Order: sequence, then structure tokens, then C-alpha cells
Amino acid sequence: MKRLLKRHEVPVDDTWDLTVLFKSDEAWMRALGKLERQVPMLESFRGTLGRSVKSLLACLEFQAVFERAAEHLGEYAGLKAAEDVGNSTYQGLVARYMHLATKANELASYIAPEIQAIPAKQLRGFLKDKRLAAYRFQLERLLRYKPHILSEAEERLLAMQGEVIESTSRVFTQLNDADLVFGTVVDEHGKTVPLTQGSFRGFLESHKRSVRKQAFDQFYAEYDAHKNTLAAALNASVLQDVYQAKVRHFASARDAALFADNVPVSVYDSLIDAVRGNLDVVYRYLAVRRKALKLKSLHVYDTYVPLVRTARRKTTYEQAARGVCDALAPLGSAYVRALEDGLLRRRWADRYENTGKQSGAFSSGSYDGPPYMLLNYKDEVLDHVFTLAHEAGHSMHSYFSARHQTFQDYRYSIFVAEVASTFNEQLLNEYLLGQAGDRETRAYLINREIDEIRGTLIRQTMFAEFERNIHAIVESGEPLTLECLRAEYRSLLEVYLGPDVALDEPLTLECFRIPHFYSAFYVYKYATGLSAAIALSRNVLRGGEAERKRYLAFLQSGGSKFPLDQLRDAGVDLASPQPVADAMAHFRELVDELDTLRL
Repeated sequence: MKRLLKRHEVPVDDTWDLTVLFKSDEAWMRALGKLERQVPMLESFRGTLGRSVKSLLACLEFQAVFERAAEHLGEYAGLKAAEDVGNSTYQGLVARYMHLATKANELASYIAPEIQAIPAKQLRGFLKDKRLAAYRFQLERLLRYKPHILSEAEERLLAMQGEVIESTSRVFTQLNDADLVFGTVVDEHGKTVPLTQGSFRGFLESHKRSVRKQAFDQFYAEYDAHKNTLAAALNASVLQDVYQAKVRHFASARDAALFADNVPVSVYDSLIDAVRGNLDVVYRYLAVRRKALKLKSLHVYDTYVPLVRTARRKTTYEQAARGVCDALAPLGSAYVRALEDGLLRRRWADRYENTGKQSGAFSSGSYDGPPYMLLNYKDEVLDHVFTLAHEAGHSMHSYFSARHQTFQDYRYSIFVAEVASTFNEQLLNEYLLGQAGDRETRAYLINREIDEIRGTLIRQTMFAEFERNIHAIVESGEPLTLECLRAEYRSLLEVYLGPDVALDEPLTLECFRIPHFYSAFYVYKYATGLSAAIALSRNVLRGGEAERKRYLAFLQSGGSKFPLDQLRDAGVDLASPQPVADAMAHFRELVDELDTLRL
């Protein structure tokens, strides 16, 4: 039986190097104490912001320096906690950091209302002053919030709720990643292997159907045993979203979530409409899959296994890192050298799963630290090579942004982040297709891209519709019960999977295991991001130096513009439904080719 290593047993070279942030926990504690002593200074600018440009600038500069130091602290605490979510020491660091952040937000809560109170004519004059040039976009974004900024006292009360707002997400994370135990499964080679968040996908890719079914049933049995707790946590998160939107005078929680990026709800709705209008090709693909697998009925646990058995191969982390770098060569040597150095020498990535480690994968960068990546890499899962490319896209976005923008403008929106990550996946797929020397390998890669589009564009759009619907239920005054959540999710599964897929009842529990539902109205950005990435990757691959420079300029722009403007500059307009329509047309072409290969 293969055993997961405990954190202290993991070889150092397989872990990220957090000593770049802090040499030790003790060094972190000293830095925390230093910043705690500076927290009261946030209040020292009260009543001065409208006096002069100099007074306003002094406040903004101190706030930027403070937030930069706080980000550094939060990065270390969060990454250490992700190494083992059951480690109480690092949960304690996160709690101490959150306490500091909440107190700081509380004391700084007067800043936005006080800037808003500056007479419009006077503030326009301030914005023309060159001394405020570095803060102009920050101030312009703040001014958009004027209808949604409350009184100083009300803002202070809201700021005090910071730790409370995060509690539902923390409850879910602890339950999902630390407390749920899924047992073991005998794999197709007769080996007893732990069933975990990290290994679940690998079991679903098994060519032995009994393995897939056992893993599916066993995995969801654990969610079924905790379904009431999970439903209560998700309901609490939605209630919090609705409350926050109401107190800030937004029309809905969705309007509030999209406001920061200046994205109209029409973009969200047109995404859903465009995908729903092309679901016929999804149904056709699933029919092709059922036929290729020689099944009388197709279940969801049959939709992940590669259709081409011979193309499955083992890829070590080192091989994957070098392959990803080769695939990204169209972006230029500076991009590739920096990424290869980070992946293979500077220990940006925490590579493999260990007991208690946070599930999934993420990239987390800070202005003064490396753009780290948490992975749960498995050599036998080709999809994890694409995960590496995906997270590398996020990390290189952070890398370029931090080197070309000021601290206050370097943090890019999640909306554009999902473009950078899926762009890399597109280049990797094109690279591997170019290397494919036989029909089986080509079919494998086409099938993988189909499933990637289905998982990122189509499945995430279904998630986006689910979020829209459950928030609307609460906003209409109806209760969001366990039965309501499962029924709503099942109705969408029926639409997005079609009439020929057998829906096992445990699948309605899937809505309780999606971490992104605790960051509401996030998942639609995966879908729009992939649509933009498909368009931009084709621009770079088919274009020349000008297209490459436009894309790199996009990565370097950080958060210095609103995301739709950044993407227009890069060469794609997501305010139009055309990019999503083009992505679905590309999906249709892939299904056509897969069908002609007669698997």
C-alpha cells in the first residue's frame, strides 16, 4: 500500500523555499510585532486627506508601505498553513495575521469615506497633480465606489467583520481538506491506494470501470455523511454575500461581485446564453465517448478516462517542467529562462501531495517574494502537466506584473488571471500536438483539449449559472435548504449533460465540494478567461513579434487598468459575445475531428 508522506518527511527539494519570505517562524513573529506597532498610525491621517495633495499623498504612501508589509506576512502564513491544514501552529499564524488585518482595516476604514467627501472640483484638481500620478488609477477606482461607500461609523463596523466573513470558508476548508476521510481503493494494478482529494481524479481516469465506480461511490459517500454541515456552510456563505451587497446598496450580490472589475452583468449572462446555445455539440461528444468506451450507458465517472489507452504515459515533474518551458518558447527567452529557473532551481513549486496538504493547485505571489505554486503533482496523470502549465501562467503573470508596476497597481484581477493560465495550456497543447507522431497520440491530445474546454468553459459556466440561481433564491426571500441546493444542481446537470448521461444521485452532492463557491461569482472568469486565451494564443502562434509583445505587455500591465480594457489592448473584446462563440466553434471542430478518428 502506497502511503502519503507526512510533511516533515517530504524531501526539501520537492518543497517551495519560503525562507525567501522569512528565514524562520521567529522572524515572521518579529515582523508581525513590528507591523502591529504601526497599526495605530493608520488613524493618524484622519481629518487631513482633503487639506492638500501633500496630506493625501502622505496617507496613501503610508498605507501602501503598510499593506506591502502585511501582504508579505500574509503570504508566508497562508503558504505554511497550506502545507498541512491540520497544523495548528500555522493555523495560529493565519489567525494572528487575520486579526492584524482586521484591526488595520478597522482603523483605516475612514480613508475611503473621507476621500469621497472631498468636493468633486477639489479632487479633480488633486488628480491633475503629478505627485499623485502613481495613485491615480487607485483613486479613480475608489471614486467609482462613491454610491456604495457608507458613513465612517458604518465602514468601521463592516471592517470589524473581516474575520467573521472568512469563517464559512475556513469551516469548509477544514472539513474538506482535513476531516473528510475517504479510505482506500484497489487500483487497476491491484495496489491499495489512499483515496484523497488529490488521487480522486486519477482513479476516474482508470481504464477499469469498477475502479472508477468504486472511487466515485466511496468519495461521495463521505460527502453524503456530512451533507447537512456542508449545506449549512454554503448557505451561510451565500447569506453573507447577499448581506454585504445589500448594505453597500448594490442591486444584487452578483452586481457587487462584478463591480470591482467594471464588468457589466451582460457579459455574465451572454456567457451562459452562448454556452447553452451550443450544448448540442456537448451531447454529441458524450455520445462519441460512450461509443468509444463501448458502454450501454454513460455515467459521469466515465467522462474523465482517456479514450486512447496507449497514449497514457508517466511524466516526472522535471520532465513536465522542461516540456512546459519548451512549449512556451513562442513567448521569448526572457519568459522561458525565468520560469525554468523558478521551477527547477529556485523552488517556486511545492510539488507533491502530503498528509494534510491543501487539495488542488494554486499560484500565490507577493510583490516582494517569488510567485509560488502549490501542486499535488502525480507522474501518471497527464492532466497534471497541464496543471503545471496553468499555475505557471499565473506565476509568470505575477512575476512580470511585480517588475513593471507599482505595488498599488501590480495586483491584477482574477478576471485576467484566468487568461494568463489557460493561455499557457493552449500553447502546451499545440506543442504536444506538433510532437504527436501517430494517430493515437493525436486523438489523445484532441480528446484532452475537448475535456479541458468542457471542464473550463462549459462546466464552469454551469457553476456560474448555479451561483447566479442560488443567490437569486436567497435574494427573493426563499430558504436555501439542503434539498433546494441539490434540486437546483440536479436541474443544471440535466441541462448541461443532456438526456443520455445517467445521473447518479450522489452527483447532486458535487455542489458541496467546490471551494470556489465560497468566493462567489469567481468561476465565470474561468470560462471567459479560456475564451480569451484561445483567441490570444492563436494570435501569438499565427502572428509575429507584434502579437507577442502585445501579450507580454498585457502580463506586465498588472492591475493598472480595468480587465476588459487590458484584454482589448491585448487583442480580444470580451464585451462582445464573439470570443465565447468562437471558443465554442473551436470545440465543435475538435469534436468533429475526434469523431472522424473512429476510436
